[in-house]
Amino acid sequence: MLKYLLLLFAFPLAAQSGYVNDNLSVTSRILGGERHYAVYLPPDYEASARSYPVLYLLHGGGDDHSGWVQFGEVARIADEAIRSGKATPMVIIMPDANTGHRGYFNRVGGNFRYEDFFFEELMPEVETRYRIRREKRYRAVAGLSMGGGGTFIYALHRPDLFSSACPLSASIRLLDREEMAARLRQAGDTVFTDQQLADYHEKYSALELVRNGDPEQIGSVRWYIDCGDDDFLYEGNSLMHILMREREIAHEYRVRDGGHTWTYWRESLPEVLDFVSQAFHQH
Repeated sequence: MLKYLLLLFAFPLAAQSGYVNDNLSVTSRILGGERHYAVYLPPDYEASARSYPVLYLLHGGGDDHSGWVQFGEVARIADEAIRSGKATPMVIIMPDANTGHRGYFNRVGGNFRYEDFFFEELMPEVETRYRIRREKRYRAVAGLSMGGGGTFIYALHRPDLFSSACPLSASIRLLDREEMAARLRQAGDTVFTDQQLADYHEKYSALELVRNGDPEQIGSVRWYIDCGDDDFLYEGNSLMHILMREREIAHEYRVRDGGHTWTYWRESLPEVLDFVSQAFHQH
């Protein structure tokens, strides 16, 4: 009898916990192999037949798809946010951008096309495999550091796909073309023409995209920008805030005490979940 009572009391607690799997993969024709990703499914996923909004959560340089699971404690934080009503139940997809070549962008020579993989293969795969709503309103993207840079670029390239974008401590570099060329060579891209470099700079500089883009299209995405006051990337994030103000692009801008650390990003995540949920809800 005692065993059954313990199970009875334990079940509601278990039912309030989401499910995480960081050992999933998708076969990529574009990248030529298997690509890993992690998923968080909300507590009521298995008990329902409904479809859910989705957050694509991007890791930083040096981590992989398990970063937000292991260091970001995404399961605990999402469970608590959903349980408290701060966030609506959602699926969270965490892709790997650290295998082979590191980064979320296509490479300048076109020999590694991660951005194409993300939009043409990963998104269709997971949005078919899981019960995910596919309208812009129910899709968001967020990420830290390198993933914050990816968040900016993905939402600026495809504002038609994302209702919200939340770059955290985003890697926004103030690079002219020569500086970008030096960084590309350092990363292994050694052969490209001047025109390829010019096109690449125009396409993958978040500041240039905001400076030269259509404010109405950029503003169709809800923006939440967060960077610590001791973060070495503060300058680029501050300039993005100023530029968006100048171009009258609505956005939220947060500066809190902290640096480029998991402690900072774990504190950011509940606010991100709250922010993206505001678009997922009906008001």
